[in-house]
Amino acid sequence: MARNYGFLVCILVMVMDAVAGLLAIRAEKAQNQVKLQSESLWVYECSRKPRDDAFSQGLAATILLGLAHAIAKVLGGCIWIRNVQHFQQSNANRRLGLLFMILSWITLAIGFSMLVAGTVDNSKRKNSCEISSHGLFLIGGIVCFIHGLSTVAYYVSATAAYREEERKSKEKPSVPQHV
Repeated sequence: MARNYGFLVCILVMVMDAVAGLLAIRAEKAQNQVKLQSESLWVYECSRKPRDDAFSQGLAATILLGLAHAIAKVLGGCIWIRNVQHFQQSNANRRLGLLFMILSWITLAIGFSMLVAGTVDNSKRKNSCEISSHGLFLIGGIVCFIHGLSTVAYYVSATAAYREEERKSKEKPSVPQHV
C-alpha cells in the first residue's frame, strides 16, 4: 500500500526555505555590524574584517536552499513538454507545473547567486577600504521565501499532473488488437 507523503515533503521544503531565508537575513544583520578599523595614523589604511557569523549563516542558507530545491525536484518528478502541440493538449496541472518549475529554477538561480556572493564577500580578508556589497544576503533571503512558495506549488502541480495522467491511463479501455 503506497502512502502519500506529499504534505510532509511540502512542509519540509517550506521549513528549509524559511530557515534559509531567516539565516540569510541574520547574516545581513551580522555583516552590517562590521566596523572599519584604522591601522595607521599617517596613511589612512583600513581593513574590513569579515564576520565569521555572517559567513557561516550565509553558507548554511546557501546549502539549505540547494537541498530544498533538490528534494522538491527529486520527489516531485520532472514536468516536460515536447512541443507546442503537446503543450496545447496538456492539462492545467501540467501547465502550472511547468510554470512553477521555471519560476523555481529562476528563483534558485537568483537566490543562490546572491547568497554565494554574500558568503564569498565575508570569507576573505580584505586589505583595502572597499565598500562591501550590502544587501546581497537580504535579497537572497527574500528570494528564499519566494523559492519556497514556487517550489511547493511546483511539487503539488507535478504530483497532481502525474496522478491525473495515471488515473486517465487506468480509465482508458484497452483496444483489442486484430491479428
